Amino acid sequence: MTTSSWNRQATPPSSAAAPELDVISLGRRVRHLRKAAGLTLDDLSAAVGTAPSQLSLIENGKREPKLGLLQQLAAALNVGIDQLLGSEPPNRRAALEIELERYQRSAIYESLKLPKIRISSRLPLDVLESMVGLQNELERKLNEQIATPEEARRANGELRAMMRERNNYFPEYEAEAKKVLAMVGHTNGPLSQHVIADIAAHLGFSLHHVGDLPHSTRSVTDLKNHRIYLTQNQRTDHDPRSVLLQALGHYVLGHKTPTNYGDFLMQRVATNYFAAALMLPEQATVEFLQRAKQAKEIAVEDIRDAFAVSYETAAHRFTNLATQHLDIRTHFQKTHQSGIIYKAYENDGVTFPQDHTGAIEGQPSCKYWTSRMVFDVADKFSAYNQYTDTPAGTYWCTARTERSANGEFSLSVGVPYAQVKWFRGRETTERSTSTCPDENCCRRPPAELASEWAGNAWPSARAHSHLLAAMPPGAFPGVDETEVYSFLQAHSGS
Repeated sequence: MTTSSWNRQATPPSSAAAPELDVISLGRRVRHLRKAAGLTLDDLSAAVGTAPSQLSLIENGKREPKLGLLQQLAAALNVGIDQLLGSEPPNRRAALEIELERYQRSAIYESLKLPKIRISSRLPLDVLESMVGLQNELERKLNEQIATPEEARRANGELRAMMRERNNYFPEYEAEAKKVLAMVGHTNGPLSQHVIADIAAHLGFSLHHVGDLPHSTRSVTDLKNHRIYLTQNQRTDHDPRSVLLQALGHYVLGHKTPTNYGDFLMQRVATNYFAAALMLPEQATVEFLQRAKQAKEIAVEDIRDAFAVSYETAAHRFTNLATQHLDIRTHFQKTHQSGIIYKAYENDGVTFPQDHTGAIEGQPSCKYWTSRMVFDVADKFSAYNQYTDTPAGTYWCTARTERSANGEFSLSVGVPYAQVKWFRGRETTERSTSTCPDENCCRRPPAELASEWAGNAWPSARAHSHLLAAMPPGAFPGVDETEVYSFLQAHSGS
């Protein structure tokens, strides 16, 4: 991925933590100021009482000076401490030297085993320009190469492991959502479009519904003019409230342009979580779930109806709060009608199929799991409940199917057998057995079928060409930077 020119942050946060001291930038600034003052290293050494060799290490960005020495250097160079610690390089050459030094200390440069260039005043400016340009292009090429489906799956697997470790509960996002709701005085009930518009206004954003939103986006935020653009099209698979809240989430959570695919995915998780925490506030949702648990009547459809959200949002929100507040371990699965898992989460020991990178998405779900069996149920209006005996134990799952532009999906939530007592639908008599990941479970055809048809069948496979392609390039995969900027330019005067 590349972060060439995407906006990073509209305004600095009001209570940002003190930045780390940039020793490379500081060193170049000290050297520039020393030479501008006509001082040698020996002259400056005598003025501050520090050996020339130590000052050389500071100027080369290899040593961080203590505060006392910083104050002495500022006095000797006749500048204020703020000027000494300024973030902007003193001139173009210093900026190039700093950038080249950073590149030569990076993991990418180290991996290439190339000799390091000695950066000094004798290095011609055009050579500096050329080296930094080459480094920029090298980094872009390498990032483009690693943005493959395998890299995306690996990043997703690492993210899921972190979510499992935290029981899919993020108190920092809950706290931010709570602040925002308090800001507009919302305490209970479904979050209406009107209240969400109030939230946007309180955060300083105006909303604009347009008919020409870039096709690769769900929303576009103009950080320069504090505008959020949304589509006028009502035919969408995404709740428009959630789309807007996710856009606001990037701003509230202080996100910067993602630097890699893992960063991009983590931001998606954060904004999805933030939006859900606004639509289903923690306190109100936990109280609702605790009452349902006491009555032994927990049901995802009840959460959906009480807070006027989609079944998928309700299921996700249940996984956020179930372990933290109800002491219930759980798993979630979104599966396409073809059997391919699109989304998954677990902290209850269920054995999802996964590839060598640890990725679950893109793997086929067992044909005997609730997430697959539900597609064959005639009653599409009621939840389908089933017990499944697996090598990891017996699980109870509840599932529904929903249609979208990409086909039919099942959404299932499950728990270990010991915890089914808290759920409506536990009385079901539906039961199946899965021995996956044993290939004899459902990956291989029965012996009699194989004997009859092996060598006599030649299907014309539907090619999933996207599996062969690299991940779309860019800081935001699949989003055309030129298209977005052209769109903003066209609307900037409206």
